[in-house]
Amino acid sequence: MASSPNSSSPILDGVFAIHKPTSITSSQVIRDVQAHLTPSALFQPWLRSEEDRKARESHNQQRKRSSWKTRQASKVKMGHGGTLDPLATGVLILGVGSGTKSLNRFLTCTKSYDTVVLFGAATDTYDTEGKVVARKPYAHITREKVEQALEKFRGEIMQRPPIFSALRVQGKRLYEYAREGKEVPVEIQERPVTVENLELAEWMEGGSHEWKWPVHDADKEVKGVVQKVLHFGGATGVASTAQEGGTTGKRKLEDDEDETVNGTVADSQAPPSPKRTKSSPEPVASGGLPENDVLTETTITAPESPEPPKSTTQPCPAPAVRIRMTVTSGFYVRSLAHDLGAAVDSLGIMASLVRTRQGDFELGRNVLEYSELAEGEGVWGPRVSAMLKDWQGKEAGRGEDGAREVASNRVEGEKRVAKPAVRARVRRNSSSDEG
Repeated sequence: MASSPNSSSPILDGVFAIHKPTSITSSQVIRDVQAHLTPSALFQPWLRSEEDRKARESHNQQRKRSSWKTRQASKVKMGHGGTLDPLATGVLILGVGSGTKSLNRFLTCTKSYDTVVLFGAATDTYDTEGKVVARKPYAHITREKVEQALEKFRGEIMQRPPIFSALRVQGKRLYEYAREGKEVPVEIQERPVTVENLELAEWMEGGSHEWKWPVHDADKEVKGVVQKVLHFGGATGVASTAQEGGTTGKRKLEDDEDETVNGTVADSQAPPSPKRTKSSPEPVASGGLPENDVLTETTITAPESPEPPKSTTQPCPAPAVRIRMTVTSGFYVRSLAHDLGAAVDSLGIMASLVRTRQGDFELGRNVLEYSELAEGEGVWGPRVSAMLKDWQGKEAGRGEDGAREVASNRVEGEKRVAKPAVRARVRRNSSSDEG
């Protein structure tokens, strides 16, 4: 573990995780954590080390630094290893200092989620934060029907990202097309994902749960985009594997849930605004589009199910389910909500999302509670210190294992090269003796 040049105190950096609360962005969590870490005694050695490093830079290196950056007070360098949208809660992995360089490895690790799917309606964002674009009957949905439908979403499936995702088409993010009311110039391609575990954890009868449909309908322009771009017929991924049709496994990790912010608190997923206002919402993270039929005018203008209650105090008459899953990178949880609705001959939206695990970080085991920040460094300091030291210890072991593997490979390589030479000498000696 490194020590500060001006102190015997250890320099703490690495990776730890925090329990993100609902209603705030991942980048706001970073800013909040950074505001506590920067003035703390725990991270003064890191800040001093950073200042010393800058002072040792050559004149040319210092000139390359922008004047704006030079004027800024030093802050603890931070980033996150996969964002959660404001609606979601759960594990948010944070990198500190040199730990930001390790965040990319969390893009490819498995993640576990708990989500609530509410049936009977669809929205432009595939969740209860959006506006209603369609409604369908839900009285026929039973627990058994849902469990049967879930079978189709296990294993390797194909998913189509939502138009509100941060994926790019022809150099432009999909949510930019959506917000401008423009058609995506090419069809949004499906992508292979793997669902390692998927189970129905709770069945909730209509009227017995807290979840609500949105009270606002989308405007005519948005519904027009929905008709042309979104699909409300069959469920993506049903009877489809990663080896069939669609796209290959080669794809960019540009979706919201898997995008990493390294060394900055800026959320690279946040949609740009002409005035860059802080109130601009982030694009939603988890959603997939089904595969076949375009939404018909009938399902928009002549719903067969009751209108969503205008008063949010009334219970929703549609059933809901809580689902637990473990999935690979690139998976959109909203896809499951939307596609599961289609699979049971209705519509579905995501009402709640909790990331319970990402990589080795798991809620209730080795994740800092966000509320602990307000309790002061005396509370969060020992926990963060312990998590970072644990990370540094694992990284040291990882480095030693890597060095041993390299050394072992080198020895094996030398043996493979040496053996033919020995055999060649034996053959030459034998021939000489016989002659």
